This record gives sequence, C-alpha cells and structure tokens, in this order.
Amino acid sequence: MRRTAAIFAAVILAIGGCDTIGSDFQSIGEKLAPPSPQEAAQWAVDTTDSENMRRGTVLLGTSAFGGAAPYVKLYRFYAKDIKDPLVQAAAITALARFGDPADALLLAEKLAPTAEGGSGAAPVGKGGSPFPKVRLAAAIGLQRLHNKDPIVVETMWRRMQDETEEPETRVELAIGLGQYAQDDVFQALCAALDQSELSVNVAARDSLTQITGVDFGLDKIRWLGWYAMTPESKRFTAQPPYLFPTFQRHLVFWDYIVFWDIPRWESPALPRGLADAGARSTYPTGTAPPAAVPDATAPR
Repeated sequence: MRRTAAIFAAVILAIGGCDTIGSDFQSIGEKLAPPSPQEAAQWAVDTTDSENMRRGTVLLGTSAFGGAAPYVKLYRFYAKDIKDPLVQAAAITALARFGDPADALLLAEKLAPTAEGGSGAAPVGKGGSPFPKVRLAAAIGLQRLHNKDPIVVETMWRRMQDETEEPETRVELAIGLGQYAQDDVFQALCAALDQSELSVNVAARDSLTQITGVDFGLDKIRWLGWYAMTPESKRFTAQPPYLFPTFQRHLVFWDYIVFWDIPRWESPALPRGLADAGARSTYPTGTAPPAAVPDATAPR
C-alpha cells in the first residue's frame, strides 16, 4: 500500500506544473494509504504547520479512538487558546463529539458578543470569536452538548436574535435551541420567525414544533396565541426526543468505485447531557469509521 502511495507521489512530482491534477492524485494516494493514527497525532501537534494541525485534529476527531482523554484535553486546549481559526473550529467540532456537557460553556464563550458590540447577551469569558467559522462550529457543537446553564442557553438565543450574525450560524443555533423546552427559548424562536432569512424562519419553526409538539408554521401570531391560551404546565409536555442532526445522503455509483472506503454516515442521536443520554457513543455500534478518516468523508 505504501509503495502504491510512493508511486502516486512520483507521478505528482512529474506533473508538478498542474496543481489540480497533482491534488487529485494526492487525494487518491491518501485513500489507498490513509494516515496512520500515529501520523494523525503527530500532525495535530505540529505547531510549525497550521494545516497539519487542522488535518490531524480532524482525523483524530473523526476516529474511533478520538475520545481518549489525552485527545480530549488537546481539543479543549485548541478550542480555547489556539489562534488559527481553522484549527480552532476543527477542535471545537471534535470537542463537541467527545467532550462533556460542561464543555458547552467553552463553546458558548465563542458565541458571546465581543467587547465592540453585539446583541447584548450575557457576557461569557472574554467575548466571542471574531471568526465566523469558529462561531459556526460552536453553534453546531452546541447541538451535541446539552447544558441548561442559563449562560449557555441565553447566549445561544441572544446570538440567534442578532441579525448581524451570519445566517448559517443563526440557523444552527435555532436548531440547537430545540433541546430547551422553556419560556425564554420559545419567545426567542418566535422572534426569529420575523427575521429576513427564510432558512432562519424555518429552523425556528422546526424547533418550536420540537419543544411544543404543535405546528403553526411561520405564523408568529398563532404561535403567541397558542402560548397565551395554553396553561404553563402543559406548554412543553408533548415534545418528541431531540436528536442532533447529521449529514446524510444516498450513496451513488462513484461511492462504490472506491469499494475499500465506502462512506458511512453518522446517525442522529441524543446530545450528551440530555436526560437518559448517558455516555452515548458518537457512532452506532459496529459503524465506527477507520482509525483515520480523510476529510472528505468526515461526518458533519
């Protein structure tokens, strides 16, 4: 296998003038001889190359062994202190997959408003990240870590209400708020129905249905009318279990061409920290990916 990878490397050198073709052959070579766990770990701590750090963190965070205590400590360190936004976003994603509910506070810190302004959310730490990719990773990560600490929940819904935030981040926050069946979340989601982006409106409506068990579409007036007419003890009693969303698609012909590495998709599951979730594995039994999964097939 490594000899095959060396042959591809020689071909890449021979056609070095064509970056696109070279990149394609390198990708094929990685499929035939994927990085070993040792290589992934070495990349993750290669402080001289931020791209290696990012790739190594992604590989560890999508591996079957990525929840080992030393790796989780590394994710926390990078999520909190690393300066490169791509490495930090990769670490946040990995931490959300293997961390504890208490790590939701760290992710919320990345969403809190900066000192220059923002939506006026409750301050967390030193303020939110200035990088959209980091905030997006934190928003998605908070779908996997359930923590009813008011700082976490309020930071989520206040950032969702801030229309200066990127729409994709507000969508993910609206989805994540479907875990929290409580009055302030209901009101925030209703307010999001008036935002200018339809994607945010739909995500807010889906979460309203999630926490109430009823569906009034995008009609804010009907939602508020139902809330006013429903006794407090019955507002949030019919919600189905919340499952964090994952990337899914049907396999196509080209997926089967690389028969030794057919993509496997992660199944939706209960967030860590949600009642009765326990120490739930990220992957269903028997479907864990190989020790080192290339970026192209990494789950969401």
